[in-house]
Amino acid sequence: MESVGRSGAGPSGAHAIAATVSLNGDGACIAEARHFAAGFLTRARTDHGVPLSARAVDLTQLVVSELVTNAHKYAPGPTLMELRIVDAMVAVTVRDSVRNRPVAHSVDPHRVGRHGLEIVKAVAHEFRIDVEPAGKSVTASIALAD
Repeated sequence: MESVGRSGAGPSGAHAIAATVSLNGDGACIAEARHFAAGFLTRARTDHGVPLSARAVDLTQLVVSELVTNAHKYAPGPTLMELRIVDAMVAVTVRDSVRNRPVAHSVDPHRVGRHGLEIVKAVAHEFRIDVEPAGKSVTASIALAD
């Protein structure tokens, strides 16, 4: 399921462009989420005139990959991903059905894997985890300009 559209105003009064996709939680959902994000950003640029850098596109796809991978690994089952552009930022929100808060490990150059949240926190302008009645949402915001 996918929905795309304009929604209410953000903090600055600018209208948001948002899209949501339901991911079934199988191994293909990570690639599906990346492609969805690329298409969303392309439509934002071409259909709505949103200025965005190549770096913002790359970072958004990276964040999408990491957040959806974490949901796939640690919260098996359906996942909902929302992309929202408002106030020169793109917010990536991934919702799953597990209420446990993910933990970013301390930096360890010898550790193999489990660097996803470290990466997301390093590239995101804002990062937030909200525990909700039916699970949690993890949101990372990326600046659209370099």
